[in-house]
Amino acid sequence: MKLGQKKNQAGISFIGLLFVIGVLASLAVLGAQAFPTVVEYQAVLKAVQKASAGSTVPEVRQIFDKAAEIDNISSISGRDLDISKEGDKVVVKFAYNKEIHMFGPAYLLLKYAGQSR
Repeated sequence: MKLGQKKNQAGISFIGLLFVIGVLASLAVLGAQAFPTVVEYQAVLKAVQKASAGSTVPEVRQIFDKAAEIDNISSISGRDLDISKEGDKVVVKFAYNKEIHMFGPAYLLLKYAGQSR
């Protein structure tokens, strides 16, 4: 390299680094708030599967409510379930929304739905 020539630098500036860290931190906080709702959804699926063993509508709701109490499910209750029969099999369906406050007037809306197998 000759004297007086400048070598081009590659990389990210300090301001760019701060911006990337800020975006990643925001995504991490949002993910940390959304993770418990996913765990609760898995618990709801498990409780719905247990409840489908019931033979009458009140029995299905009672089984679900007991499982919901054990698994600390607060987003949905037995009266929110859609219970039907397909042939000789009881099918339990559910759907609910979960809102996560992001900042100011902004919310993240998660829509969960499922049914027993």
